[in-house]
Amino acid sequence: MITNFGFVRVAAAVPTMRVADCKYNAEQVKRQIDEAITEGVEVICFPELTLTGYTCADLFFTQQLQQSCMRELEALCDYTRGKAIIVLVGAPLQVDNDLFNCAFVMTDGEVMGVVPKVNLPNTGEFYEKRWFTSGRAAREYAPGGIAPRIPKIEIWSGEVPFGTDLLFSTRNYTFGIEICEDLWSPLPPSTQLSIQGAELVFNLSSSNCLVGKHAFRRQMITQQSARVHCGYIYTSSGVGESTTDVVFSGSTYIAENGTMLEEGERFQRASTMIVQEIDIERLRTDRQRNTNFTKDKTGHYRHINVAPIERDEEFTEPIHRCFSTSPFLPKKGEEDSYCMDVFSIQTSALMRRWEHTHSETLVIGVSGGLDSTLALLVSVMAADQMGFDRSRVVGVTMPGFGTSDRTYQNALDMMQMLGITHREIPIRDMAMQHLQDIGHDLDVHDITYENAQARVRTLNLMDLANQLNGIVVGTGDLSELALGWCTYSGDQMSMYGINAGIPKTLVRYLVKYAAENLFGEELREVLLDVVETPVSPELLPTDEQGEIAQKTEDKVGPYELHDFFIYYFLRYGFTREKIRYMAIQAFEDKYDEATIDKWLSVFMRRFCTQQFKRSCMPDGPKVVAVSLSPRGDWRMPSDACCI
Repeated sequence: MITNFGFVRVAAAVPTMRVADCKYNAEQVKRQIDEAITEGVEVICFPELTLTGYTCADLFFTQQLQQSCMRELEALCDYTRGKAIIVLVGAPLQVDNDLFNCAFVMTDGEVMGVVPKVNLPNTGEFYEKRWFTSGRAAREYAPGGIAPRIPKIEIWSGEVPFGTDLLFSTRNYTFGIEICEDLWSPLPPSTQLSIQGAELVFNLSSSNCLVGKHAFRRQMITQQSARVHCGYIYTSSGVGESTTDVVFSGSTYIAENGTMLEEGERFQRASTMIVQEIDIERLRTDRQRNTNFTKDKTGHYRHINVAPIERDEEFTEPIHRCFSTSPFLPKKGEEDSYCMDVFSIQTSALMRRWEHTHSETLVIGVSGGLDSTLALLVSVMAADQMGFDRSRVVGVTMPGFGTSDRTYQNALDMMQMLGITHREIPIRDMAMQHLQDIGHDLDVHDITYENAQARVRTLNLMDLANQLNGIVVGTGDLSELALGWCTYSGDQMSMYGINAGIPKTLVRYLVKYAAENLFGEELREVLLDVVETPVSPELLPTDEQGEIAQKTEDKVGPYELHDFFIYYFLRYGFTREKIRYMAIQAFEDKYDEATIDKWLSVFMRRFCTQQFKRSCMPDGPKVVAVSLSPRGDWRMPSDACCI
């Protein structure tokens, strides 16, 4: 079942309708309920005043319309009997001498609760206060907060809960309801509903269409879902409403925590429905981490237990939700602002550290690989913005046993074209002497052989920085830190880790962006070749053709997979099983399940065993949504067991 991983499948529906024809409208609702059931929907939401239509005006006062609506509502409720779905429909309801604009919550032939609309529009083209009473009339102030004045109402099935203080709780999630104008008020009911525990908010609406209103309404929905960390499901009346003075477009939206997951086509003459999954676990993670998201105990809210019928068989239809294979990369259309934000964060951080230390130079080991290239570009940008000559950036090449002609030449070309100071310190002899001193066989290319070179390089950079009154700019990235793919007291160490907050997939993207947008044609060719070069520490000898023999992704796995794992493990704390499920969905066209299982196991093992390297990592700016700084986002014991 989808809910095993915290996903709740919801639907926002717009049935074709006729104004004041309750029987016809109920039949359309039934059809969409059946359609939703075939798609495995758990909760379906229909527009405001579903059965009557929103534009009935003074017809709302007539007994004929009210009684017809109640008959069809009862029949519709009975229609849900034996069906594994929760249905939310809108209808007018008379209580004592008041008429309320309500949302009815029904499942398995029972009305679980009725929620009246609170904020009634009374300006422009809408005069709801002419016909309806605000839901505020159903509650009153009492000692300890606001309590229901009309806690229950009598309908055909007996007494049911009534009021604006209702929360509906299933075994897996809790939801609340607001109606149309409620969202537009200064303090939407959904704010308190969410604080009191609602993870999903359904809005039964009948908002008319105006030029520019669609974009504004869409923005409000995404912002409200972000503000209260909820899933927000919105549906509005369609083109069947009266066009006397206004037009309705049948807008539907499903948003989650600031992201619009699904949006329906407007102005459709046939019934429409959008379906999407809300990730309840994701919402709960953000609420846990937001220390200001605390339950307000001053208000009076009632939790109604809703137990929809369980499906006879497990529902196996593929999930609607799409998971990006590159969660750290910018969305389409946002590339420029995203990349420039990253470069601005990096350069601003580096300039502040350069300024504070009163250093004369920046010292960087330039290998011709992705990470050192990004660090070099950021260092040059920082020098330019501070008005320093680029010669104060010192790039150091340190050819070793595994340095290829391709990376070496690219490193030289970049430094020459950027106009920085270049120093070359070959490390072969120094590393060989060190290995001989400790009695290590030079023909044994093990971890000692590899790490000796990394530590020699770091020794050279540190001492050179002292000599030049500089600071060593670290090049290691977030993905390497997560995997522990760095040599302790070698490339793990620097005086400022400028790439520490950037995952490998984003490093590659940024270098490519810089090549295509920030530098001239000549340097562009070199940078693009760096992008195409296999990731490698180049610590093992090259092959017979002088090409890179040691490829990182052959050893630890594809970085696009690891960055996917990193994002959902660190950002949301998802279980291994859920991350696996999502990865299978995201990479179905590229990696089979066995491949994903293999590298997920590698990630979990390496992440849990390599914390000791992260516990003493140097300062470095946080850039994306996650960080591994032991002083900030991630604090973990070095002796934790593998999850």
